[in-house]
Amino acid sequence: MLGKNQSVFDKGALASTKPGKQLIRQKLFKSKGYRLFDKYKTEAEDNFADFAQRFAAELHGAISADGSPHDTVQKFAEEVGSPEMELSPSGADAARDRLQSIDELQVRVGRILDSNFVKMTFPVFNALYDGAAALRGGGQDGGGDDDDGLRRDIVEGHIMAIDLSEPMDRIVDKDEDVKYLDDYRLMNPYILNLARSRISKGGDAILGSFESGFADARLGQDLDEQLKSAPGQITEDDMTTSYKKYRAVMGTAGRNMALAERPLGDIFYLGMAKAAEGVGCGNEIEDSIRDRAVKVPSWPLYYSVLSGSSRTGFEAAARKGDLYLQDARLAISLLPEGFEATELLEFLFVTMDHYNKYWYDRLLQLDAWDEFDSSLPARGGAGGDGKEEKK
Repeated sequence: MLGKNQSVFDKGALASTKPGKQLIRQKLFKSKGYRLFDKYKTEAEDNFADFAQRFAAELHGAISADGSPHDTVQKFAEEVGSPEMELSPSGADAARDRLQSIDELQVRVGRILDSNFVKMTFPVFNALYDGAAALRGGGQDGGGDDDDGLRRDIVEGHIMAIDLSEPMDRIVDKDEDVKYLDDYRLMNPYILNLARSRISKGGDAILGSFESGFADARLGQDLDEQLKSAPGQITEDDMTTSYKKYRAVMGTAGRNMALAERPLGDIFYLGMAKAAEGVGCGNEIEDSIRDRAVKVPSWPLYYSVLSGSSRTGFEAAARKGDLYLQDARLAISLLPEGFEATELLEFLFVTMDHYNKYWYDRLLQLDAWDEFDSSLPARGGAGGDGKEEKK
């Protein structure tokens, strides 16, 4: 599998969950879903280093050519509505000086590309694009769409946009890569510009779809930041809006793999949006294990506050992840008959199911409920003991 933490998909880990055992059987008997996933995974692995190098080189060129990096960062911060993304003029100059070294910039790019969402979706986007292109009579095997490299532009543009969430999250959370945060603040606007440039190659409809999704995702991220200061007051509507940070970006990318054409684009949106939300639940459990505190904000936190028990809250969050993945599987039933990537998507959703169940099982084995309970805010309030801040 592709992913940030390869141990989740080693043989022992796969054997520890029911969906993991299904994956082992599919690999053993070389099911069509496994063969398709392996084909696109191999393609992504073969091309990933080249993509990362080109990404860093283009970023380096854009940063070096900009005579007003502070103004560029300021405009980005205003666009996304987050003062956290701002840099002082001296801070922007210092970050630019550091990133004049292509080697240093490649280190930063490598760190933000080391992401489950990036690595696990690269092969899926290629498969979705090819499946949609085949229905149109173009694609890799049929010529047409790909003669001008449109496939690469659309897929890489959306990968860059998804990757933008990594430095932005780290800036807000301040729990990873702390020494690089100012460099990430400088990089953010140039990453977005590169993503837009590539996606625009598909035409106004595709770019418009992306812009709408990006704005929607920012609503989720903005609320995410606000909820950190009042974790005891989080509502279900808050969490649903917060999850736009997953739903809008991944769903929009799925839609654009069908060049934003209906109905296939809407089916792709549904499947990818719900899959992303499902994995989001597993990611919240994984992060809580890492920090030995319930993630703020998160479904585990919301349910834990309601019930007064972290054990109950995590159990409910695991079930919530199952519900999201059920909706993702519903999208498969809506695909056109004979759609080439159907079995790959089925395999993918089993992979996500394993990911979620693996981390929930690890949580149960950790048996740290007292620690998790102690990290909970007071019900109905923001807490008064310093726990209102993200752990």
